[in-house]
Amino acid sequence: MTDGELAAQLAEAAGRILLAVRDSNLIAAQALGKAGDQTANQFLIAAIRDQRPDDGLLSEESQCDGTRLDKSRVWIVDPVDGTREYGERRTDWAVHVALSIDGAPAIGAVALPGLGAVLRSDQPAPLPAAGSPLRMVVSRSRPAAEALSVAEKLGAELIPMGSAGAKAMAVIRGEADIYLHSGGQYEWDSCAPAAVALAHGLHVSRLDGSPLVYNQRDSYMPDLLICRKEHAQVVLDLVKRG
Repeated sequence: MTDGELAAQLAEAAGRILLAVRDSNLIAAQALGKAGDQTANQFLIAAIRDQRPDDGLLSEESQCDGTRLDKSRVWIVDPVDGTREYGERRTDWAVHVALSIDGAPAIGAVALPGLGAVLRSDQPAPLPAAGSPLRMVVSRSRPAAEALSVAEKLGAELIPMGSAGAKAMAVIRGEADIYLHSGGQYEWDSCAPAAVALAHGLHVSRLDGSPLVYNQRDSYMPDLLICRKEHAQVVLDLVKRG
């Protein structure tokens, strides 16, 4: 199968596993998030190593041994993006499966199991119409100061939401127009959403306008912007002016 097909099948299958773990009612609420992370991670790691044994691999839930740094093709996964939301039995959590090629977010799939959806880079769809007024997704627990400032200047409506994947997919699904984050993330938080967003024709960058680069020695990524292209320059300018 193609890389795109593999990413989508992995994300969808991991999502089904996570729903089964949650719906079994055999794990206490306070332990559900950890159980889901571990179970989905074991599946994804085993499947990727079986299907693409020569590629590198980076997962939030696995210790990195550094061998990925010498690889051109590196799978970057987040078994449960939004562990808190998953544990709370909400729908705004996701499964991220991405393939970075030479540092670029080339292939990606983001499963939204609570909504029964998988968005993928190899099957882009036309974007819905932009909102009026503008809508900006922000963290439901710790919205970034830059996002709040930009939203106020744009007169944008704030939409609190859980995982990074859910926020990015909300822009693709027409539920929001802008996703701006400056509170720090890691490569697994944004690689799959970035790949899917780029394939759908959205603007994707750091807050200084530079591209997102993956498979770095330090997997920390301070910020990102995912939005409709017509809003990108205005948002970047507002961030720069502070």
